[in-house]
Formats: sequence, structure tokens, C-alpha cells
Amino acid sequence: MGTTLHTLAPNRGATKKKKRLGRGVGSRTGKTAGKGTKGQKARTGHHGARIGFEGGQMPMQRRLPKRGFHNPFREEAYPVNLHVLEKFFEQGGVVDLAAMQNVGVIPKRTRIVKILGSGDVKAALQVKAHRFSKTAVAKLEAAGGSAEVVALPKAQAKAKSA
Repeated sequence: MGTTLHTLAPNRGATKKKKRLGRGVGSRTGKTAGKGTKGQKARTGHHGARIGFEGGQMPMQRRLPKRGFHNPFREEAYPVNLHVLEKFFEQGGVVDLAAMQNVGVIPKRTRIVKILGSGDVKAALQVKAHRFSKTAVAKLEAAGGSAEVVALPKAQAKAKSA
């Protein structure tokens, strides 16, 4: 006889009955239901204290002094090296934010780009970016190209002026 739906059963030992708590003194898990007596862990609900809680003692994150300042408006420039640009763009090509995003040099959400001078450039590229390193500008101009600084996006420009 083959296996049919009504003969299916889990393997021996694969299932275990749920422990029934609080069902009388004779069950060994009655009254306090295996939680001992009183205290934080005997109460209902989640007995785990919140992260950083040290039993009422002043927690470590409040004992240590606060240092420095974190600017919530800071936007990091996405770095792009010259040898990467040479790999994706031809002689005399115009390289701007949209062109770099289309080719896949930078992520689509990138707002600010900084061109760095790592690698050699033989192609004369017209690069338009928000920031340039001194070596990048020197190498671009030596190859017959140009480096044009583009204005920052509006949100960044407002934060800079304020």
C-alpha cells in the first residue's frame, strides 16, 4: 500500500507536545508556572529590560561625556578617479553628473561628485563636477581637457550660505 493523505504522519520524535503551565500543583508546573517566585522575570509581558538598562544604575551611555558635533546636513561627495572616467568616456567627450550616472560610474542617487587624480588620462575630456582635486585638474589640463566646477544642488547651497 502506498502513501496516501490519511496515512501521512510526522516521524517519531519530530513533534513535541506544548508544555501546559499553571494547571495545578500535581503537574509540577502549577502555581508559579516554572518562573520561580516574584521578581522582574516572573512578571507577565516581556521581562527583558531595554537596551542599555543596568538595573537602575546610571547606564554607560549616560556616564560617558558627550564630545564633538554631528552636522545633520553634511553631504559627502562621491569620489571618482580619472582612470575610471578614461575607461568609460572617449576623446573629447563631455563628462557631467548625468553622463556618469547613465554609464554606471556613480549611483543614480548621487548628488555631489568629486573628481580625484588617481591614474593617467590620455583623452581630452571636458569634465563638469562639483569638486576637483588639484592633481585631477592638472592631469586633465595636461591631456588637453578641461575641469569645470558646477554649482552645488539647491539644498546644499542653502546650508552652506546659512
